[in-house]
Amino acid sequence: MIAPPRSAYLHVPFCTHRCGYCNFTVIAGRDDLTGAYLNAIEKELELLGAPQEVETLFLGGGTPTHLSPEELQRLLQLATTWFPLAPGGELSVEANPIDITVEKVELLAAAGVNRISLGVQSFHDTKLKLLERDHRRREIELAASRILPLIPNLGIDLIFAAPGETLPQWHEDLRSAVELGAQHISTYGLTFEKGTTFWSRRERSQLLEADEELQREMYLATIERLTAAGLEHYEVSNFARPGFRSQHNQQYWLGRRYFAAGPGASRHIEMRRETNHRSTTTYIKRIEMGQSPVAEQETLTPEMKAREQLVFGLRMLQGIHLPTFQQDTGTTPQQLCGQIISQFQEHGLLTLAGDYLRLTPEGLLLSDTICVELL
Repeated sequence: MIAPPRSAYLHVPFCTHRCGYCNFTVIAGRDDLTGAYLNAIEKELELLGAPQEVETLFLGGGTPTHLSPEELQRLLQLATTWFPLAPGGELSVEANPIDITVEKVELLAAAGVNRISLGVQSFHDTKLKLLERDHRRREIELAASRILPLIPNLGIDLIFAAPGETLPQWHEDLRSAVELGAQHISTYGLTFEKGTTFWSRRERSQLLEADEELQREMYLATIERLTAAGLEHYEVSNFARPGFRSQHNQQYWLGRRYFAAGPGASRHIEMRRETNHRSTTTYIKRIEMGQSPVAEQETLTPEMKAREQLVFGLRMLQGIHLPTFQQDTGTTPQQLCGQIISQFQEHGLLTLAGDYLRLTPEGLLLSDTICVELL
């Protein structure tokens, strides 16, 4: 029998507006739906039948902190009732700098939230404007000053390789991130996803994508600057001070199963993966009518599950612990795709170090390509 998941994710789709690069499940300018959404997610959680204790609980979006204090309190109460946190567990909430009031931080801390993930993206006002963010550097610093005294475990997201951005400007963002006092820093190269306005603007040559060499230099600078500042590079895009890794995201990278609720939320229970409808209005309507919110589902074969665990595990800098992998999956990476792994080893992209199969420094730069090949 497969043990029940020990992690849960709740998706909050609301935002003030949709940023030009965003392809997540969000709905902007529809605060009239928040009450119906909370009623719907309550009904979806009731389908669990009984509360499920978890070690990590993550409220993401969208922007959970976009909700009013009363709505946020109701959501947190629902979340912690149905997913009570085990002792020592991690309760994370994604936040937008402009939403961070003293009242909301006190509310979050009182509800047991012990980690905040703040969507910073940059400390340069011109870059923030280009990215269509609704905050500026001043709001970031103010938000951090309100969060850190009550919730010291602060993580931030940064975006590099924005159109027109230079390497020295990225160095400044990294320095500002360290000076802010964040315990965890996630860095992502800007991507142009089909269906976003950034994609359309690039197609019309209104935005120019940073060239590959500059993106490479920025990524290498990220590793150099953040590790020099005392942060551990523990996953392709993630850096943390000792003891401050994202426990929730590690569950994904380690191939663990997880509960999820809300529009567009994807859950992995036993050998089944289900994804709720991405449209917030459709999600609400389906639940109001007593229908399932699930839009897609698939049953994973043992090989599919093993390949996914291989690919996600390789994102961790420590790599795949081969004895644990075999115990979890009943197979080995060599049995799954030995020929491809050997080719990557010959090209210096993968290496075998004791009981660990891991990406080399050069492999880190090509991690997305390598992972696609292994799937």
